Amino acid sequence: MIHRSRLVGQFKKMVEFDSETYQEREIADYLTGELKQLGFEVWEDDAGYRLKEKLPEYGTGAPTGNLYGFLKGTLNSAPILLSAHMDTVKPGKVKRAVEDEQGRITSEGNTVLGADDLSGIAAILEAVRAAKENSLPHPDIEVLFPVAEENYGKGSQLIDYSRIKSKQAYVFDLSGETGLAATAAPTLLSFEIKVKGKNAHAGFCPQLGINAIELTAHAVSRLKQGWVDEDTTVNIGKIAGGKQTNIVSGECVVLGEIRSLKNHRALEEWDKLKAVFEQTAAEFGGSLETAVEKQIEAYEIGGSEEVVERFKRVCLSLGLKGSTQYTLGGSDNNHFVRNGIRGIVVACGMNEVHTPNEFTTVEELEKSALLALGLITDKN
Repeated sequence: MIHRSRLVGQFKKMVEFDSETYQEREIADYLTGELKQLGFEVWEDDAGYRLKEKLPEYGTGAPTGNLYGFLKGTLNSAPILLSAHMDTVKPGKVKRAVEDEQGRITSEGNTVLGADDLSGIAAILEAVRAAKENSLPHPDIEVLFPVAEENYGKGSQLIDYSRIKSKQAYVFDLSGETGLAATAAPTLLSFEIKVKGKNAHAGFCPQLGINAIELTAHAVSRLKQGWVDEDTTVNIGKIAGGKQTNIVSGECVVLGEIRSLKNHRALEEWDKLKAVFEQTAAEFGGSLETAVEKQIEAYEIGGSEEVVERFKRVCLSLGLKGSTQYTLGGSDNNHFVRNGIRGIVVACGMNEVHTPNEFTTVEELEKSALLALGLITDKN
């Protein structure tokens, strides 16, 4: 029932939109038209204006909100939500899709492809088209195409969830072979620590200074990074400090993140990390300014929940594995679950994402569309 050439053609067309984070206007306008043609009631929220007001990095782009669509069903059963985000990471300007003889689709090599997350959007659109063309019974269908997912789901944080009727969601935004789903994802804390020392001339009177870089180095050396337990990672990702080589550095800034499948463990690791820096600063006579932000919060969807069982039923009917796992990556689904929607994140044929080596295949695009079609027409 899936129209392969139409599916691939639409995917390639969407690749050509420049839709880096905070620059989703063109693709949002295009998708609004596509959804209306399919019979959806379409609404765009004010997330773009709100993000532009508070985020300097938004730039001068036209504000773009989260896109919501509602399609009345033909079955008297619970509504279902399908979602995939509109933005891509950089480098994502002037993208072009190239297909080889084996059906492998890549960019031209100097940008990402954007299969993250255009493969998900293409699958959802094609599934709805197939259902309508073949008069397949389906419940009310809701779609959400958020903005700014690649920046910790900043768009989906701002959705008015009172508008959403569905209590189950499938978020098409996972790397790997179609038939895989993530049912658990982490809390992610991002932090900044400003280490304060004291400037002094490095040649004439270094003894009068407090070297913030040295202080930072001692603190970092006392930390355990990487996997700190089976559910939790800690990473110092960036360190910057100093003004000149002849000045004892008076300030050093440390940026990092903590991820854990258990929310309380992420918070505990932040407390431990901060305590290490505080103790080291006290030893050196320095001081700290700290800031931490919870970007997403951990969730776990049980294997016996209907949203998982439906996924497995559909996969079985399509000859797909129907396997589940956890992920240490976040998605819009973190915010969905936090707002009472039981969702899982399904693979949709994206590979080597966030790199110019990103690729998908015609076969995986078709499988993803079949999966989406099965999810919206499952009668059990």
